[in-house]
Amino acid sequence: MKTSIATVSISGNFEEKLTAIRDAGYDGLEIFEQDFIAHDAGPKEVGRMIRDHGLEIMLFQPFRDFEGLPPERRQKAFDRAERKFDVMQALGTDLVLICSNCAPDSLGGIDRAADDLAALGERSATRGLRIGYEALAWGRHVNDHRDAWEIVRRADHPNVGLILDSFHSLARRIDPDTIRRIPGDKIFFVQLADAPWIEMDLLYWSRHFRNMPGEGDLPVAAFLSAVASTGYDGPISLEIFNDQFRSGNTALVAEDGYRSLIALMDTVRRQEPDLRVDLPVLPDPVAIEGTAFIEFCSRGAEADALETLLKSLGFHRAGEHIAKRLTLWRQGDIRILVNRETEGYAASAYTMHGTSVCDIGIQVADAKDTIERARLLGSAPFHQPLGPSELDIPAIRGLGGSVLHFIDRKSGLAQVWDVEFVESASDGTTANAGLRAVDHIAQTMSYQDMLSWSLFYVALFRMRKAPMLDVIDPDGLIRSQAIEADGDTLRITLNGAETHRTLAGEFLADSFGASVQHIAMTTADIFQTAQRLRELHFAPLPMPTNYYDDLEARLDLDPSILARMRAENILYDRDEGGEFFQLYSPPFSNGMFFEIVERRGSYAGYGAPNAPFRIAAQKRFLRPKGMPRR
Repeated sequence: MKTSIATVSISGNFEEKLTAIRDAGYDGLEIFEQDFIAHDAGPKEVGRMIRDHGLEIMLFQPFRDFEGLPPERRQKAFDRAERKFDVMQALGTDLVLICSNCAPDSLGGIDRAADDLAALGERSATRGLRIGYEALAWGRHVNDHRDAWEIVRRADHPNVGLILDSFHSLARRIDPDTIRRIPGDKIFFVQLADAPWIEMDLLYWSRHFRNMPGEGDLPVAAFLSAVASTGYDGPISLEIFNDQFRSGNTALVAEDGYRSLIALMDTVRRQEPDLRVDLPVLPDPVAIEGTAFIEFCSRGAEADALETLLKSLGFHRAGEHIAKRLTLWRQGDIRILVNRETEGYAASAYTMHGTSVCDIGIQVADAKDTIERARLLGSAPFHQPLGPSELDIPAIRGLGGSVLHFIDRKSGLAQVWDVEFVESASDGTTANAGLRAVDHIAQTMSYQDMLSWSLFYVALFRMRKAPMLDVIDPDGLIRSQAIEADGDTLRITLNGAETHRTLAGEFLADSFGASVQHIAMTTADIFQTAQRLRELHFAPLPMPTNYYDDLEARLDLDPSILARMRAENILYDRDEGGEFFQLYSPPFSNGMFFEIVERRGSYAGYGAPNAPFRIAAQKRFLRPKGMPRR
């Protein structure tokens, strides 16, 4: 199977699209008629330009409203087709997509449609061209690939075949296993698109909300697995209509699409071992064992303030790097690094973003396999010079300029703390506040980049997506989606900002695009932790009395528990599985903050109902009414 993408799937002018498609690694493209018409060169020149980019034109589309027309319009449809055949031959492609008729005056009837396609097949054969017939989900008479296949079968012409599109089949909830009954040699082309489940008009849903495989909710892997079982070995192509992608970064969207295709084919190859794919075999999706470290870049008084905050949270200075101005702070299984270097990656990250999280270390089962899978999925490796005795820990560039390092036990990388750090001298105090591990890391990005980030994680790791939620900010809306590893060994919450007025948008603007906005850490007893934090002079984010009055009115909480929550500024949520308690630090350094949580039972969420009240409290802290921002 070769990889392809429709030119309509990405933004930019025609030449920008070709460059992005080539650089992302596709074998070819579907040339969308509107893109061709809008370009200021003729078909021969366009075809030459595409081939000069090392790409094939795998499909010309779409040809609309052809089959089943009334007699007075039928001949005109054939005349239109001949004109398009002229264009195709000049472009240098042999396959055209004909989508099922939507015209109000079109006539039904499988035999009528089959006769029309057979007649067009005869005309195309004289030119060495092929006809691909596709059932649109909103087709007037044909909206099911089973009916489209019956029409192709009855047309019974070697130059007429079926085109399958995952959206058109799956949006109508048609069982993809019905594809397994279609002969692979009669499937001429396969298009893929995912989408979130939305109850709306099919045409509007298709034209605005398609996304890359793995970014939505449709069973695209089951669809492609069924296609593979037929013996089909032609192109698989992305046809994506999405408002975000139309205004997004051309190269990034093309890269995301290629990553989605490679990850999808890898998944299907494991289900269908006979799948013929001319691509390298990827290592298995990576199992995550936990968060190894979180590294901040900082300087001077800002670094001093960060370390003072860490002390007040119960962290102790556990070690100093043997060669760098890099301090290790530890509590439970949480390791936080503060990097004060003036050269190298951390220094450049500080110059760009100020005090921020510049690096995340992830504990994995196999670091080598992680890097290899990431490379084959299009992620760029990250390297910087090693000093004496430093371990070569593999890393990649994440999204938004971030860096991810991968540590495992099998290759000895987990010994980095003993090899590269010397123990700090003890000051004789025990600061521990009962924090145990990282519960989740919250990453903030513009809303249009959220799909890229979710795809990045679920393609690389064994991670699943939770449903997307709307978080209400007093000044706008934030879209939030959790990405969770098997066993909840790593949780990432992605928060998409649509306006700079929201807290998330303000953080993005003030930090020039830093990715991590807050870090949540777990405790076994949040009330004991809160008491210990007071002893350590930690100042929690103040919550209004109204919040606790509302809790008392809505929920049957023990009055003594509620009183302690009120006294300690602890927030509360519950679901069918259990309870959730939250305690926040005030914002620091352009709007970052820490969160302390206790999960009781099998609570599965992140306290989303409390977000509006937490955000309002943070905004009061950052910018009291009538006062400049602190």
